[in-house]
Amino acid sequence: MDIVDAWINPNLGGPVAGDVAYLFPGLQERLERGTSLSELLDQMDAAGVSRGVLCSGYSAPGDREWCIEARDKFPERFALSHVVDPREGMAAVRLVEELVRQDGYALIRMLGLQTQLYYNDPAYYPVYAKCTEVGVPVGLNVGFPGPQVPSKYQDPLPVDDVCAFFPELTVVLQHGGEPWVDLCVKLMIKWPNVHYMTSAIAPKHVPTQVLQYANTRGADRVMFASDFPLLTHSRCAAELAAMPFRDRERHEKFLSGNASALFFPAR
Repeated sequence: MDIVDAWINPNLGGPVAGDVAYLFPGLQERLERGTSLSELLDQMDAAGVSRGVLCSGYSAPGDREWCIEARDKFPERFALSHVVDPREGMAAVRLVEELVRQDGYALIRMLGLQTQLYYNDPAYYPVYAKCTEVGVPVGLNVGFPGPQVPSKYQDPLPVDDVCAFFPELTVVLQHGGEPWVDLCVKLMIKWPNVHYMTSAIAPKHVPTQVLQYANTRGADRVMFASDFPLLTHSRCAAELAAMPFRDRERHEKFLSGNASALFFPAR
């Protein structure tokens, strides 16, 4: 299998507290131990993960520099994404411009669990507008978050307003959307620029509604993501091979084709 992982966090190690460690066996140990770039590449190679989208801006101080250095060393292996806080106003807008124009970032992420604002809150709109202008997708976490904070701000329904106001903006729904999975599928059916990644959901637990959509009209809209180190690449590879796709073409689109089209278009 050729696998593209649409969400990989740098695991810089040290005395960190995993606020979602209760959900993922062995995560606290992985976080404390850390993962070097060479170790990450070895683990990817062993699992058949040819490329990945590194995520900075949320995991640890210094992760942006780590991600840029990794991408510059291995441009054929990595694309970059960054978590932006829209509550910072014009500073967030300028950051998006810098990330995309200067550093070649391929995805801007925003997290309702962090902002505690619905995705149609006015604070997000300048960032949406800038992402539309520079032609970069926006990733939005949807569904109950692992960290023990209020969940209502990751309801995907406000994304409907965003898509209506920004029809040119590509939106990627992240982290599964449970318990609003049916709504996530409805959004993809309605809006041609809405996609879905399975970050932080083990492949064997991908919602049946999403698999059904990918096996029918949504073959080009659903992609794999691990949210490493929450999920290990070795575990994901074994479960990915057993996923019940209707045919090989749809399976390959989920594993690599759809993420490649969005985040590695020139490669």
